[in-house]
Amino acid sequence: MDLSVNPPVLPMLAKRVGELPEGESWIFEPKWDGFRTLVFRDGDEIFLQSRDEKPLERYFPDVIEPLKAALPAQCVLDGEIVIARETGLDFEALQMRLHPAASRVKKLAGELPASIVFFDLLCEGAEDLRGVPFAARRDRLQALVAHAKAPIHLTPATRDRVVAADWFRRFEGAGLDGVIAKSEAGLYESNKRTMLKVKHERDADCVVAGFRWHKRGEKTSVGSLLLGLYDDNGHLEHVGVCASFTNAKRIELVAHLSPYRKDAIEDHPWREWAEWDEQSPETAARRRPGAQSRWSQGKDLSWEPLRPELVVQVAYDHMQGTRFRHTAQFRRWRSDKSPADCTFEQLEVVAPQELMEIFSKLD
Repeated sequence: MDLSVNPPVLPMLAKRVGELPEGESWIFEPKWDGFRTLVFRDGDEIFLQSRDEKPLERYFPDVIEPLKAALPAQCVLDGEIVIARETGLDFEALQMRLHPAASRVKKLAGELPASIVFFDLLCEGAEDLRGVPFAARRDRLQALVAHAKAPIHLTPATRDRVVAADWFRRFEGAGLDGVIAKSEAGLYESNKRTMLKVKHERDADCVVAGFRWHKRGEKTSVGSLLLGLYDDNGHLEHVGVCASFTNAKRIELVAHLSPYRKDAIEDHPWREWAEWDEQSPETAARRRPGAQSRWSQGKDLSWEPLRPELVVQVAYDHMQGTRFRHTAQFRRWRSDKSPADCTFEQLEVVAPQELMEIFSKLD
């Protein structure tokens, strides 16, 4: 490629803050929950670069021709690859697209088509725009993709803090991951946290049904707690893990969990986890904590069962389907609460119709 901005380019990053920033100099956008992607086009050549500089085009062949139809001959754009379904953004479906077999990739491209939502412009023609204020880059980007058709989209943006707060409150059910605040005068600074991200954080009481040993320590410290919630049928569903403990806490947890290890596998609700079929997208939600997947090959996913009698309060940002999208954070033990009370009903649920509204406006 012979562009004014050539790959590899590390994307600009964001630091987390507790609330929307005050002032009149901000442009707010929804925070999309997908694969961060820089799109480089030089004539007939399209290169999709991931956040960690890896090529993505072989996994998303369905977007190459739409990109050629929508973009000028020479340009670099920053955006997010997502998969939108009727129930919202589907990150697990997006992960399934990262398959080593070309035949599988082709099949999934038909079954789970991807979209790209753009939110920045690094260069157009021979002009490097990274030193141009974001407000001007946004205007250029909007003009560039004004007539683009699905699966190419422009992210919504607003200078109205009230509107941004409304997005933050309502869009989570669509799989959006919060709100991004960008300075109108901000330059594009690779690998620097110059943007701000405001994300949800909520509490949930979960059953601790197992744990994994820490990768260092010869089984003398705990790496993560395996969390569960009861569904409407009384089944304990695996919803994620709680980790990020101090070394002292990891050692302390060994003694704390020890009494619950005795006879734990007998009648354990996750005893049959190995029956999960990783080839079927429809059954992905049934995956148990010890199941292998194509993204976990080479990792030790063995786990130790616990009698499901402990309750822990954790902090989480949002759900992806029936799972915590990111690792939950330990808050406190809830010895006052029965495991049977740890149900999905306690979680805040926001209707996901906003996602379809966003996409219909951008078509």
